[in-house]
Parts: sequence; C-alpha cells; structure tokens
Amino acid sequence: MVSAKEPAIAMSSGLSIALLHCLCLATCLTGPPGQIKKEEKLWPENFTSILNSLLDGYDNRLRPGFGGYGPVTEVKTDIYVTSFGPVSDVEMEYTMDVFFRQTWVDKRLKYDGPIEILRLNNLMVSKVWTPDTFFRNGKKSVAHNMTAPNKLFRIMRNGTILYTMRLTISAECPMRLVDFPMDGHACPLKFGSYAYPKSEMIYTWTKGPEKSVEVPEESSSLVQYDLLGHTVSSETIKSITGEYIVMTVYFHLRRKMGYFMIQTYIPCIMTVILSQVSFWINKESVPARTVFGITTVLTMTTLSISARHSLPKVSYATAMDWFIAVCFAFVFSALIEFAAVNYFTNIQMEKAKRKTVKSLLEFPVAPVQRKRSTEETFTSTDANSNVRKRTNATVQSEADGGSRIDTRHSSVQPLSVAQGSSDITPHSLSASSPNPFTRINASETLSSARATPPAPPSTPILTGFVSQHATAGSPSIQHLLGSRLEQIQTTTPNTLGASAKPSAVTPPPPPASHSGTSKIDKYARILFPVTFGAFNMVYWVVYLSKDTMEKSESLM
Repeated sequence: MVSAKEPAIAMSSGLSIALLHCLCLATCLTGPPGQIKKEEKLWPENFTSILNSLLDGYDNRLRPGFGGYGPVTEVKTDIYVTSFGPVSDVEMEYTMDVFFRQTWVDKRLKYDGPIEILRLNNLMVSKVWTPDTFFRNGKKSVAHNMTAPNKLFRIMRNGTILYTMRLTISAECPMRLVDFPMDGHACPLKFGSYAYPKSEMIYTWTKGPEKSVEVPEESSSLVQYDLLGHTVSSETIKSITGEYIVMTVYFHLRRKMGYFMIQTYIPCIMTVILSQVSFWINKESVPARTVFGITTVLTMTTLSISARHSLPKVSYATAMDWFIAVCFAFVFSALIEFAAVNYFTNIQMEKAKRKTVKSLLEFPVAPVQRKRSTEETFTSTDANSNVRKRTNATVQSEADGGSRIDTRHSSVQPLSVAQGSSDITPHSLSASSPNPFTRINASETLSSARATPPAPPSTPILTGFVSQHATAGSPSIQHLLGSRLEQIQTTTPNTLGASAKPSAVTPPPPPASHSGTSKIDKYARILFPVTFGAFNMVYWVVYLSKDTMEKSESLM
C-alpha cells in the first residue's frame, strides 16, 4: 500500500512545480506597470543617443553612395505652388511661392529604434549632406526665415531623408511678343545640381511627371493672365565640367485682353470714327475740319505712346502696333483728304472767277444817250439832295488838300448802269450842285468813279469805260474818294429818276456758287468706313483664330 501512494505524490508535486514555473515566466514577461512608465521616460535620451550615433563618424562633405555605398545618388523632387504671380512683361520674369521638396536615401543614417520617423528641425540640416540644387533660370530666390527658417527635415528608419523648403522664386520667362496682346507664353522653371554631374547624381520626379507639380486653383489667380496648366520634362545639358540633369516645369499662360480693349483698342476705333465725321461737314468750314484732323492725329499719337509703356523695348512690331499704325494711317488720310478737298475747291473758284472776268470783258455795252437837262436829274426827290451833299463834301475835301487837277486832256465816255439805271453827266452834276468848284472838277470826279474796278458779285455792279486819255490826276482822286464813290455807285441807281434808255444787251449771270459737298467727300464717306470695317474683320478673325500659345521646348 505504501509503495502505491508514493508515485501519485511524486506526480502531483511535479505538476505544481511546473505551474509555478509558468507563473513566474509570465510575470517576468509582462512586468509591472511602473516599469513601463520608467521605460517611456527614457525615450528622449534614447533619441539623443540615436542621433549621436548617426552623426558619429558622419562626413557631410561626401554625398551618399560615394565610395562603396553605390554609384549614383538619386534625388526625387516635387513642387507645391502656394502663390503664382505676378508676371512682368517689361522685365520678362515671373514670381511664385513654392514648397520645394527633395527626397534621397543616405544609408549612413539608418537606425534601429522604437519610432519609424525622426522629425527634426532645421538645425540638423547643416550636419548632414544635402543636394546642391539651384534654379538655372532664377533671377532671385529667397528662403523664408520668419519667424524661424522655414525648413522641414525628416529621417526614416531605412535612411530615407525628406527635406522641404519654402521659397520665393523670381525666374526668367522669355516672351515672344509678336502676337501681343493675344499672346500666350510657356514660362519655364529649371533646376538641377550645381556641382554633381549625372554620373554622380540624378533627379527624378517623386510622383511621376503628371502629379509631381501641384498648382491649386486658388493659387493661380492672376490679373493679366490665365494659368492654363503646366507640363514637366527633364533634359541633359552639356558643359565644360560635364553633363548635368536639368528638371524643367513649364507654366502655360495666356494673356487677358480686357485691359487692352478698354485702354487701347476701343479708343483707337472711336478716334478713327471721329476723324471720318469731318467728311460730313461742309467744305467751307475750314476751322472745324482742321480741328477734327489735327486733334485726332494727336490723340492717336498719345495712344501709341501710352500703349508702349507696358511693353519692353522690342525691335519688332506687335499685333497692337500694327493695329495702331493702321488707325493712325486712317486718321492721317482723313486730314490729307480735307487738304485735297480744299485745294481742288480753290482751283475751281479761281477758274470760275477767270471765266466771269473774261465774259465781262467780252460783253458789248450799248451806248446811252446823255441827258442835256440838268434840272430833271437832281431835283425830283429828297434822295437827290443827299447825293449832292455827298459829292460836294468829297470835292471840297479834295480842294482843301491843295490838289488841283488838270482836265485839259480829259474826256468822258458814256456810263452804263448794270441794273438798268439812268446816266449822270458832268454837266448835270455841276449845274445842280452849289459847290464853288467849276464844272471841270465835277467832270473829273465822275471820271474817276467810272474808272473804279467792278464790285463783287454780291453787290450791285456799275460798269463804265474811261477814255484812254484820262489825266494823271485821276488815280489820286480814285484813291481819296474810293469809299465815297462806291456809295455813289450803289446809291445812284436808286436815286436817279431821269428817264434813260436801258442797255440793249443783258449782262452775263454771276458765277455759280461753289458751296456744298465735294465729290471727294462723297466718295470718302463710303470708302473710308468700308475699308476700316474690312480691316477690323480681317484683323480680329486672323488673330483670334490663330494659335498664339508658345510651344515649350519639350513639345517642339
């Protein structure tokens, strides 16, 4: 009996020992809660030790892969545009704010630790190797340092490094302004390594060519341009120091025309239309048409100068220059048209005057019988006494001046009045006049009156023929009595009441008036508007249907 109980006791004791061993093992693996908190408090020191161990023996003068770590260092890049613009046409450059990201692998920075990514600040950047990336067409690039340097630096457990900077870049944008202001441009952004050729370092796009450059819609609102999109490419550039990989982003811009339509095109069109209004003004209105022509020419000159202020001083003509030049030609032609109208009108008037004078000289004048009676001439009405007073006063002033006239060789021809008036003879004038002068002086006065040139067509004409043997003193009488004799000529037909025989032949009619519209104006009223309208149609159809977007080098 005793021997049978001993094996059972031995088995139970073995089981209890095994259970106790398992319990102790479980307790050791889990550990108490206080121990876990103590481990967490030690993590910062562990990170410090990790960083110290990474930088121990690290030479930031050598690129990753130098020596036995690999032949080529690959740098992956992508760009996030936070603000695009402005674009300067005069300087041919554009400005934008970007987050420029670079990623590469440096196996010297691999670590084993409790965290996957070490998120560090900009102080770590200066202690490790970073790519020497620069912007090849950048005129000015600024790294933001407020309130601290805007840089992000992260190290992954496998040695991958992410380096991000916030930059403001002013880059060159070559522009071909032949189609200005209907033009489009592809503004490039080129970057690459400054010192490492492609045999040591290459660049690639992080997310591929299509998604590596991001331009949000709210970041692309420009005043003068529309950002249509972007394309990316890479190329190899050869130089004396080797071949380098260059990454390029093309931003496609198309100009907005609203500003130029309001400031240049519409004023030019209105100025041309205003210059053509002068065709509808009477050709005799010389001051009005001259003001129209000169004002519109000066306006076009001002518009041409102001349009060039927003452009660089290029040596070729733009689309706007051609439009302004044609408008200026129309305005200037309108001024020349008026000069031609005025010139030919004057020629026609001169020809008409010559024809009238010639017809008057060839017109035969019938002689009229002289009146012998002196009493019937100046005694009929009160108007006759007015004529006597005027004649007497004029002759008296000549006598007081001391000018005596010799009338020994004077002879008076018959006087004919164009309006069918009566004759006046020296005998009748002297007989009825109370003037103390002799009848000879009265005869000389009327001889001078007959020798005066004919009045303009608008006034009554008194024509007469003076004898070729008129005395030398007659011109002085004519000079002194010119205005008074004109009054006598115009008054005599109405005041003389004597019955004289009218002229047998009717005088020629006065010259025709040249007022009205010129034939040149009539043609210009149709030709100028039609030609200007045709020009506008051709101009806008050609440029609006033309593909004026510049092709990027990657697509050419």
